[in-house]
Amino acid sequence: MEINILEFRLAGYSYLLNKLGISIIPNWHKSLISLTGTHKITISDILIEEVYPAKYWPGEKLGDHLEFALKYDGVNLSTLKRIFECISQADIIDFIKSKPIGKYTRRIWFFYEFLMEKQLPIDDIAKGNYIKALEPDKYYTIKSGMNSKRHRVVDNLLGPKEFCPIIRKTDKLKRMDTINWKEKCENIIMEYPKDLLRRALGYLYNKETKSSFEIENIKPNTSRTEKFIALLELAEKKDFCDKPLLIELQNRIVDPRFKDSHYRNTQNYVGQSVSYQKEIIHYICPKPGDLSDLMEGLLASHKRMASGGVSPVVHAAIISYGFVFMHPFEDGNGRIHRFLIHNILSIQGMVPKGLMFPVSAAMLKNPSKYDASLESFSRPLLHLIEYKLDSLGKMTVHNKTAFWYQYIDMTVQVETLFDFINKTISEELVNELNFLMNYDKTKKAIQNIIDMPDRLIDLFIHLCLQNNGELSVKKKSSHFKFLTDTELVEMEQVVKDGYINKN
Repeated sequence: MEINILEFRLAGYSYLLNKLGISIIPNWHKSLISLTGTHKITISDILIEEVYPAKYWPGEKLGDHLEFALKYDGVNLSTLKRIFECISQADIIDFIKSKPIGKYTRRIWFFYEFLMEKQLPIDDIAKGNYIKALEPDKYYTIKSGMNSKRHRVVDNLLGPKEFCPIIRKTDKLKRMDTINWKEKCENIIMEYPKDLLRRALGYLYNKETKSSFEIENIKPNTSRTEKFIALLELAEKKDFCDKPLLIELQNRIVDPRFKDSHYRNTQNYVGQSVSYQKEIIHYICPKPGDLSDLMEGLLASHKRMASGGVSPVVHAAIISYGFVFMHPFEDGNGRIHRFLIHNILSIQGMVPKGLMFPVSAAMLKNPSKYDASLESFSRPLLHLIEYKLDSLGKMTVHNKTAFWYQYIDMTVQVETLFDFINKTISEELVNELNFLMNYDKTKKAIQNIIDMPDRLIDLFIHLCLQNNGELSVKKKSSHFKFLTDTELVEMEQVVKDGYINKN
């Protein structure tokens, strides 16, 4: 929507950013005040632009626009951090003292001291009810927060100051929250024999491994495949969100020559070479000097959510996407990112015992959606980082960037993981189980035609499925000369009935 400055005024975050000359990762909500019109909302894929009647105008004071922002634009910690850095401390103090017990005032006060890591020369609030830093009906929070007696505010944030994401309770997430995903999965698997489920687990591990590597266009050898499968088998047995275990995990999935013993100490980035000394940058990782605190915050956030009653999907999305945004190792970050989804969903009890969700398979089939979940953070971030590449491709980042990674709005990533889990349970899992069930029926039907070794039956089905249900003349000649024409026709029909015609 085109903004006519004669008809509209910026308000909230937009007013403050414009007045202070600040660039940020765009907030999901933008507020305008109409001088003549009425309330109006325009919604696009990434932004809600809301126009309020003239009576909503908060005035010219910065503190009043901060209050307006928290009311209508929502809590955006990275934006607040940038604004607090540019507002004089005296202005903040004057605003807080003007209405010290107001709930939005206390939140602004709490967020200022949380983000700026400094205490303002203001006396503690001596009495009064506690309010929550984040409103639980609007944001995902931990259930039992910590009381900040100074502000009479309950710190129910999802992480500490070193890493504290924000997840808004959108209409989509509220709908997703009404579904009991574990129960949905259990209802599906009840329809299949237990011995088939035990066999299916091996297939699912293999499918997940191949998909995770294929997302990165890597074709692993047998050894690397087996190592990753072994790790997936451990996902339900122990919590890997610990620095030594993450390093061990990295060491087990990468080429031995690229093992790390600590977090990386070089500036990393994700790019694409288009010609000699010409690189397209897709994502710039945190500075190595910021990485230790960021990862410490990520792991602390994990512990806080694990004991704080946070939805397993929200928890898994925050830690897995948070990890890949940190990119703490030189290699293996993407595979560890996807492994952590399984690890957290399992230890948080969302996945039924003896089963796993092939989430990477759903990601592989929906690459644009997966890429969009990464780019919703990486693209706007790119415009805010001042960097230089030398002739050898070595990057130097010049400005301060840590807070962009500390305070990410990860609502998009949570929504995306919910979508992938829905597809995984409803499609990937069901398709895999149906394939195995059809395989058993097909194999038994072939044995009724000719009693040949399992190895040859498996090969016959495999070769027919590669050729639309029929065995090629060449394959028959090289592997199945002993079949009569009648047997061949009957066996091909069995395969078609089991798979081709059914699909």
